[in-house]
Amino acid sequence: MRLFGNILWFVFGGFMSGLAWILSGVFWCITVIGIPYGLQCFKFASLSFCPFGKDVVYGGGAVSTLANIIWLLFFGIWMALGNAVVGLIWCVTIVGIPFGKQFFKIAKLSLTPFGAQIIRF
Repeated sequence: MRLFGNILWFVFGGFMSGLAWILSGVFWCITVIGIPYGLQCFKFASLSFCPFGKDVVYGGGAVSTLANIIWLLFFGIWMALGNAVVGLIWCVTIVGIPFGKQFFKIAKLSLTPFGAQIIRF
């Protein structure tokens, strides 16, 4: 079921979501200071391309919190808002609710990507 869900996800929105993470990662990697932010973006692009069967565990400390604040000011709010809106659109139908939940998971990750780890289940 995960394979089928990930294929449908990729076709109906996952490609654009993953592409947004890759583009923001490229933008962040332009400067030396932004490389850690860019690497986080590339790590979470894989989650955006195939989210079914994966979960996000949050943790971290003071450094992660500071990095999340900087991220939130530049990219986090807009990425989270975009993913939340698309998630709401998917939740209009019963069939789209699993896809909407995945967009909400990515929206939450868009707010605080530092200190988060992807796990497979």
